Amino acid sequence: MNKKERSPVYYSEYLQLDKILNAQSPESAKEGIKADDEMLFIIIHQAYELWFKQILHELGIVREIFKQENIHENEPDIYNSVHRLKRVCRILDVAVNQMAVLETMTPLDFLDFRDLLRPASGFQSIQFKLIEATLGLAYDQRHGKGYYLSQLNQSDIDMVKKAEAEESLIVLINRWLERMPFIKNKSYWDEVTEDSEFWAAYRKAYIDSLSEGEQGNVKLFDTLFTDGESYPKERRFSADSNRNALFIMLYRDHPLLHLPYELLSTLLEIDELLSMWRHRHIHMVQRTIGKRVGTGGSSGAEYLRSAADTHYVFKELAELTSFLLPRHSLPKLPQLLISDLGFKQ
Repeated sequence: MNKKERSPVYYSEYLQLDKILNAQSPESAKEGIKADDEMLFIIIHQAYELWFKQILHELGIVREIFKQENIHENEPDIYNSVHRLKRVCRILDVAVNQMAVLETMTPLDFLDFRDLLRPASGFQSIQFKLIEATLGLAYDQRHGKGYYLSQLNQSDIDMVKKAEAEESLIVLINRWLERMPFIKNKSYWDEVTEDSEFWAAYRKAYIDSLSEGEQGNVKLFDTLFTDGESYPKERRFSADSNRNALFIMLYRDHPLLHLPYELLSTLLEIDELLSMWRHRHIHMVQRTIGKRVGTGGSSGAEYLRSAADTHYVFKELAELTSFLLPRHSLPKLPQLLISDLGFKQ
C-alpha cells in the first residue's frame, strides 16, 4: 500500500483513547461509596503498567542483541543497547517521581476504598515480575519465595515461569564479557609479558594500596579473579567475566571501552533506580497503612523492605569497584593493545 492509498490517521483512533480513557472503573462507584481518590489510584497504577510495558520492550531489544554469537565493535549494537538501557533509567526516574503524585492521597482518602480492593495487590503486577526475570533476578534469590506466586492465577504463573526459563540479560552479559579478547589474546602480551603476569602485577599494586582494615579484600580478590574449584558456584558472573569487567572499568578512557563501560554503568544505574522505587514505595506504604497487612495479604512495608534489600540483580558488578586502582597505579598496557583500543586511522 502506498502513501495515497493509506487511510488518514486520526489522533484519538491512533492512540485508541476510547479504550484508555474508559478503562477506569472504580469499585467505590459500583458500591455507591464516595471515594474521590480511587480514580487517582487507578490511573497511577495504569500509568505504571504502561511504563513497565515500555521497559519490557526496551529490554527485549537489548536481549536480542546480546543473543548474537558475536557483537562487532564497528556495528551500532552496543550503542543501541546503551541507548535503550539509558531510556529504561529515565523511565524508572519517572516511576520514582510519580510516587509523589500518589502521595497526595492521604491515609484517610485511601481508607475510603481500600477494603474494596482485596485481594488485589500491586504484588500481582505480572509485568514487574517479568522485568525482574528479564534482567536476571533468579527465583532462588527472591525474598518470600512461598508468597511469590501464591497470589497469581495460573495463566500468570505460567507467564512468569516461562520468562524465568529464558536466558536473562545477566546471563547474556556474562557471556559477552567472557568473549572479550583483551586479556586472553596472547598476541597482545607477547611483546611485553603474559597476561597472567599482568594480573600478578595488578594484584601486587592492589595489595599495596590497601589499608590495614582492608586486608581481607585480598582473599576475595583471589576468589573472584582466579578460575578453580574454589570459585563460588552461586555467582552469576564467571572469573573471566570479572576480569574483563574490571579491565573495562580500569581502562575505560580508551575509545573502544567507552561504550562497554557505559553499558556496565547503566546496568548498575537500573539496579539503583529499582531500589529507589522500592524504597519510595516502602515509605509511602508506611505512611499510608502503617503496620496493617497489604491488600494481597503480605506483611506490607516489612515485606517490601526485605525484598528491596534482596532484589539486586547486578550486585556482583557493583562489587568489582572494591578492586579499582587510581589511574597512576595501573599497569601499563602493551602498545599493540593500546592501538587496538583506539580509533583506527
